[in-house]
Amino acid sequence: MTGNRWLRKIAEDPQHSHWYVERFRAKAAAGEDLHGEARLVDAMAPRGARILDAGCGSGRVAGRLAELGHRVVGVDVDPVLVAAAEEDHPGPAWVVADLVELDLASRGFPDPFDSVVCAGNVMAFLDPATRRTVLARLRSHLAPGGRIALGFAAGRGYEFDDFFEDVTATGLREELRLSSWDLRPFTPGSGFLVAVVGR
Repeated sequence: MTGNRWLRKIAEDPQHSHWYVERFRAKAAAGEDLHGEARLVDAMAPRGARILDAGCGSGRVAGRLAELGHRVVGVDVDPVLVAAAEEDHPGPAWVVADLVELDLASRGFPDPFDSVVCAGNVMAFLDPATRRTVLARLRSHLAPGGRIALGFAAGRGYEFDDFFEDVTATGLREELRLSSWDLRPFTPGSGFLVAVVGR
C-alpha cells in the first residue's frame, strides 16, 4: 500500500493525533518509563551534542534529550503533534516538516547533527517509495562520524532485510543491530529492530 500511513490515519480519523498526544500524556502522568530511546541516544552522543529527532511526535524523546543537556531539533509532519511538543517539552526547537523534503539549513539550522534518532515506528509509517529518500535526507544532516538510531516493529510492511538494503543503498553503514532500546541482542525471531547506522 502506498502513501504515508500516518497521514492516512489522520485522513480517516481527524482526532487520531489528539488521541496519540493524550495517550502519552497519560503514560507520563502514570509514571511509565518513556525514556528508553533517549537513554540509548544519550549514551551514543558526546555531551552537549546536536541531536535531530526525526519524526519527533509529541516530543517525549527530544524533550528528554534536551533535559540531559543536548541541543535538540524535533521535526514532524503532524502540526498537532508538534504543537503538543512545544507545550509539553520546552527546550528543543520544533519544526513542522516532511522528512521526505527535510532541509533544516533552509529553516535556520545550518549545522550538521552529531546524532539522529528516528523512533516510534516512523520508518514503517513512511510511503515505501520514500524510504530511501528519507534515509538520504537524514544522512545529509549528519556530521562526519555521526550516527542514526532507528527503531521499528516487525509486521508493519517494512521487512528488516529490506531496511538494511535501503541503508546500504543510501551510503550508510550498519554499526549495531539490537532487538530493543534497552540493548537486548537481535535474533532472527526478533519482533523489533533498533539499528544504529553511520556515515
